[in-house]
Amino acid sequence: MAKKIQTSFKLMVAAGKATPSPPVGPALGQRGVNIMEFCKQFNERSKDKVGFKLPVIITVYTDKSFTFETKQPPTSELIMSVTGIKKGAKNPLLDTAGTITKAKLEEIIDMKMVDFNTKDRAMAAKIIAGQCRSMGVKVVD
Repeated sequence: MAKKIQTSFKLMVAAGKATPSPPVGPALGQRGVNIMEFCKQFNERSKDKVGFKLPVIITVYTDKSFTFETKQPPTSELIMSVTGIKKGAKNPLLDTAGTITKAKLEEIIDMKMVDFNTKDRAMAAKIIAGQCRSMGVKVVD
C-alpha cells in the first residue's frame, strides 16, 4: 500500500546552501520533518547549481517521511546570469537592461524545457523571450 500524503508545499532554497534556519527550518519543523536530513539530501542534489535559488516541492507523508522534487532555477535568474545584469529595467518599455543572443536563449531553453508545460521548442522560446521583454532585455541575433 502506498504511503498516505499529509501535505505538500513549495519552498525557494539557495542551491547547495540549505540550512535549518528560516525559511527551511520553520517550514519543515512545523510539519514534523527531519530538517537536517532534508538539508543533507537537498545540498547533495543541488551542488551543481550553486548560486541559484531553486524551487522545491516537498511532499510530507503521515509517517513524517518526505520526498522532494527540485525544479530548475527561475527563468529570470537564468537570464540575469547569462546577461550579467543584477536586475531588470525599472521601466522595460523605455529602458534596456541588457541584451541576450539567440544562442544563449537556446541554452536557457535546454535547461528549462523539463519545467515547461510544452514540448514545443518554439513555444518555449516565446515564453523565455517574453520574460526577457518584461525584464527590459533585448533578444538579438
